[in-house]
Amino acid sequence: MIEKLVQAIKDKGTCIVVGLDPQLSLVPESLKKAASEDRGDSLLAVSDSFLRFNLAIIDAVAELVPAVKLQIAMYERFGTPGLEAYRVTAGYARSKGLIVIGDVKRNDIGSSAEGYADGHLGRVRFGHTWLTGFDTDMCTVNPYLGSDGIEPFTKVCRENGRGIFVLVKTSNPSSGEFQDLKLASGEMLCERVAAKVSEWGSSLMHGKWSDVGAVVGATYPEFGQKMRQLMPHTFILVPGYGAQGGKGDDLIPLFDSEGEGVLVNSSRGIIGAWKQEEYKKYGEDHFDEAAREAVLSMKEDIDNALRKSGKM
Repeated sequence: MIEKLVQAIKDKGTCIVVGLDPQLSLVPESLKKAASEDRGDSLLAVSDSFLRFNLAIIDAVAELVPAVKLQIAMYERFGTPGLEAYRVTAGYARSKGLIVIGDVKRNDIGSSAEGYADGHLGRVRFGHTWLTGFDTDMCTVNPYLGSDGIEPFTKVCRENGRGIFVLVKTSNPSSGEFQDLKLASGEMLCERVAAKVSEWGSSLMHGKWSDVGAVVGATYPEFGQKMRQLMPHTFILVPGYGAQGGKGDDLIPLFDSEGEGVLVNSSRGIIGAWKQEEYKKYGEDHFDEAAREAVLSMKEDIDNALRKSGKM
């Protein structure tokens, strides 16, 4: 899978991933009204409004970006209709040639971990037929149950040509409460996890990069260089750009010397662009055009930062 991602980034000329994390406050009233007229004030109407919103944004950005990321919590809060919107959105994005990352942060051990891995990345056999669940290309995984919580995912990746991103240093303000703790060895917990990610990925290498990636937030640029040193062959998914305060310059330490190895996510900054002052000229009826313009602005910011650093 990592080979497909690298090629998609080269083809599109950008490392941006659009976070399709819909909230009712970000969905234009016109879409919610149309869904309500068809479905009533119901969970099905929410699902329908999310699909109208997501599919329009996918159509607007598909030629610009290599991937989309779906935060499953935004869909789970609306029960099974929400999860159906998640599944259909993922399938539509794949039909447009996009790599789909399920931001599910799953983890467990034994058969439970196998269930998560099969449901999001793999397939199951029923009778004579192989069936898929959410059928995403990659997903985020929580490492804090240890290796036996990761191995079911790497096994599915190997068997199905998929990939994972393991949480290492997250972008939220309180991440340091645990992730920055100093161990007896003198290293921080997130550094130990980074070293394990590199180890887990060593058996899933495809050329320069591994199918086992990492999540490192843009909101802590001081960690970037150390994370890249500890994970030289690990693709890094970077949340925290835009709405959480991350900027292009903050990303530079995470890129390798050739300006590769990073996938940068923006969610609200793109899908909610129509509500921002900079893009208000588009109005809610053209929310998709605002999202496209936000992608282009983000690309310019990242490209400028890479050029200044000499990595582009």
